[in-house]
Amino acid sequence: MADNPMLKFVTEGQSYPAKRAADLRAADFREIADRYAVPDAEDQASRCSQCGVPYCSVHCPLHNHIPDWLRLTAEGRLREAYELSNSTSTMPEICGRICPQDRLCEGNCVIEFSGHGAVTIGSVEKFITDTAWAEGWVEPVVVGPSRGQSVAVIGAGPAGLTAAEYLRGHGYDVHVYDRHDRAGGLLTYGIPGFKLEKPVVMRRIERLAAAGIEFHYGFAVGEDATLDALRRQHDALLIATGVYKARQVDVTGNETPGVVAALDYLTASNRKSFGDAVPAFDDGRLDAAGRNVVVIGGGDTAMDCVRTAIRQGAASVKCLYRRDRANMPGSQREVANAEEEGAEFVWLSAPLGFDGEGQVSTVRASRMRLGAPDASGRRAPEVDPGAGLTLDADLVIKALGFDAEDLPTLWGAPELGVSRWGTVLVDGKTLMTSLDGVFAAGDIVRGASLVVWAIRDGRDVAASMHKWLKAKARAEKVAA
Repeated sequence: MADNPMLKFVTEGQSYPAKRAADLRAADFREIADRYAVPDAEDQASRCSQCGVPYCSVHCPLHNHIPDWLRLTAEGRLREAYELSNSTSTMPEICGRICPQDRLCEGNCVIEFSGHGAVTIGSVEKFITDTAWAEGWVEPVVVGPSRGQSVAVIGAGPAGLTAAEYLRGHGYDVHVYDRHDRAGGLLTYGIPGFKLEKPVVMRRIERLAAAGIEFHYGFAVGEDATLDALRRQHDALLIATGVYKARQVDVTGNETPGVVAALDYLTASNRKSFGDAVPAFDDGRLDAAGRNVVVIGGGDTAMDCVRTAIRQGAASVKCLYRRDRANMPGSQREVANAEEEGAEFVWLSAPLGFDGEGQVSTVRASRMRLGAPDASGRRAPEVDPGAGLTLDADLVIKALGFDAEDLPTLWGAPELGVSRWGTVLVDGKTLMTSLDGVFAAGDIVRGASLVVWAIRDGRDVAASMHKWLKAKARAEKVAA
């Protein structure tokens, strides 16, 4: 009987793919670590304990078959591992790069609890699918027989792209409408290349286009067509716009030149990586080179801004956050990466105002302290009376999160039901909105969240739309 290739967490130590030296990686926008070599990936996968209740899968929004494809990897059966990984996720190599594994699968790994260090699930997931692309194992989308029905998807982010792929597989004509000139949403324009290199996203989109999904770029609903017009043109419609409206901080000087929104800043940087002309970058407004940068916020978007500014050659980069390290929402790995690359974190501090004549020059801030836990379980910050500080800054980036845009007004669709936060209301079972045949999924329903949840929502809404469209086709056949 052959030796068990698994349960080697006692003899095999935890090891992630080696990161490039901080000074080298801070000089470019390449991903900071390469993928495993085959023996290393097999060794790390072999550390899985194959536990009876796989908490890694339970805590994965997609419920990926993680222990199974880890075992296949350990056995050297990489093509089978890829096929199993791909069976539950439309973008496994993207999730492997940007999911907060420390809060999801790896953070709930049984051997992490035993003190041996979690299986490096995300890095193995990335390795499996990158290998599949390199070896030509990633097959075209299998398109089902034509159903003679069309679907409109508004928004080409992860939720919309996932739904489009599944619906195309069912044989529907799928049209994706997006206001940008490239698909991908935040995958393309919000997340920097050092976390997700853009060819990784573009090859996914090219695969969907090759399957006959039609992309309509530069298309703004409410301007280029009303929501009603799209409903008349298609048999069903999916709203998957995400949330893009920047949250504001209520302090003086918000409109001072040099105070910018995180997404504007990140989009400009990512556009430059594509070789686009970006006037607001080229004239210096959205370029951190040589400037004292202060980023406001403690989430993953703030970390993206901090690390982008370093790569653009900022004179100094500080991140101002109102809680301490233990209570920040962003990935601890990202904080560590940023510190290695030269960022400074100013914990327990909140802005009071942005000052400057014609251009921001300083950030006034108050010192904070942590009080009782709030509804999220984190200790709520409160002002520490009498304590304050002033930071030099000629570029301030506000990374305070995102809210939903006012879609009923923008789209001329007052009958579209939304919550008091502007997110679209859906039936919890069918995911249909207040409008018949109009569905919604992703961040526009749940609020700003993770890419992996958007993929899960896209998968779920595609199944619901497929069921509804089949019923519609039957009803029309009977009526005829």
